[in-house]
Amino acid sequence: MIKVAKFGGSSVANAEQFKKVKKIAEADPSRKFIITSACGKESHEDHKVTDLLYLCHAHIKYGVSYDPLFDLIVDKYVRIKKELNLKADLEKEFDKIRNLIKHETSTDYLVSRGEYLTGICLAEYLGAKFVDAADVIAFHYDGSLDLERIRERVAACCSDAERVVIPGFYGAMPNGVIKVMSRGGSDITGAVIANAIDADIYENWTDVSGFMVADPRIIKNAIRIPHITYNELRGLSYMGANVLHDDAVFPVRVKNIPINVLNTNEPDNPGTIIMNDCAEIDSQFPPHAITGITGRKDYTVITVTKSHASAEVGFLCRLLKIFEDFNVSIESAPTTVDTFSIIVLSEFVSHCLYEIVGRIKKEIHPDDVKIEDHLALIGVVGRGMKALPGISGSILSEFGRNSVNIKVISQSCDELSIIVGVANRDFEKAIRCIYDKFIIEERKML
Repeated sequence: MIKVAKFGGSSVANAEQFKKVKKIAEADPSRKFIITSACGKESHEDHKVTDLLYLCHAHIKYGVSYDPLFDLIVDKYVRIKKELNLKADLEKEFDKIRNLIKHETSTDYLVSRGEYLTGICLAEYLGAKFVDAADVIAFHYDGSLDLERIRERVAACCSDAERVVIPGFYGAMPNGVIKVMSRGGSDITGAVIANAIDADIYENWTDVSGFMVADPRIIKNAIRIPHITYNELRGLSYMGANVLHDDAVFPVRVKNIPINVLNTNEPDNPGTIIMNDCAEIDSQFPPHAITGITGRKDYTVITVTKSHASAEVGFLCRLLKIFEDFNVSIESAPTTVDTFSIIVLSEFVSHCLYEIVGRIKKEIHPDDVKIEDHLALIGVVGRGMKALPGISGSILSEFGRNSVNIKVISQSCDELSIIVGVANRDFEKAIRCIYDKFIIEERKML
């Protein structure tokens, strides 16, 4: 068995966290590939190294001294080196970075140095081979990942080592220029390496013990989800439950490689396992009706009413085209006979809402256009719902019993999720009432 283990910024925030990573790595010889983020925050008052590097670049851009910020980064790594008795020549690395800054190095190169420096320290501490991400993570010139080239490079650079450490977040263009991924990109690096080596499992170590059924900020001591499908994960993450970077899923999903989300600070907790198909597990332990509850606030609804519009060929297409012209992504578009509601995040239309309404009136000639904001969408997701007749009605009844007014209802034919729109002010109450009824009560009856 071969595992890829990615450790997030909180897992390598200081020397004590490095020690936890070492125990985890040494506890399982199959953890051959270790991917690391840059050092994260040690406390609320501390700063992530990557944030400091971005600030350094901003100071350089505007002609302000970056030395105080860079000194914070130097101090952090020197402290780690000292406490772990490392021999890495970090001063040489710091001097190299400072020298390149004087020659106007790229933003991508500068902000990638957090992962690079952390990788050097972690590799020495684990007694592992350090492999620079620039030597294995290859991009096409259009910015997409070159998976075939990555596979070849990983085989060439890593096959002779018992364990390797690869920095996350960055790679190199065909001409060797450093390119970074979007924030949280170390998740992607781990998934890409897992794809390249056909890993048996991709472990994503962070500071939470997997996915919770609901946001712990709303539901205290929320129950952990032991197993979840990629489709369920997509439904939950799209509606706001973010633990993994969205782009980290595809490279492992296409090869049916499970992801295990684990907690560095609680390594014995089994966390959450994400896989394509949970049928084998479900046959032994039937899933609960609801896997997770999530949602977001602050949506705007534009409702268009026009008599006989449902019989007008191309009506909805013309309506949606207006939003496309304004580059506004649509969250949902529930309809009735002659009424069409377009739901979008308020922040997406705050600057162009009245222009959009003007276009609708000019091109669609509606009988009426109404705008309503301060809407929250709640997603109830679960692969077990389709096996439970009446679950939708039960959910809606529970909202009614708790005096939560429902403004929008949407459910796909696969019965994997139900989306319900409520007022922002009812958001937390709505999540709590569904959790109490369908999570707590269901488990009490088992």
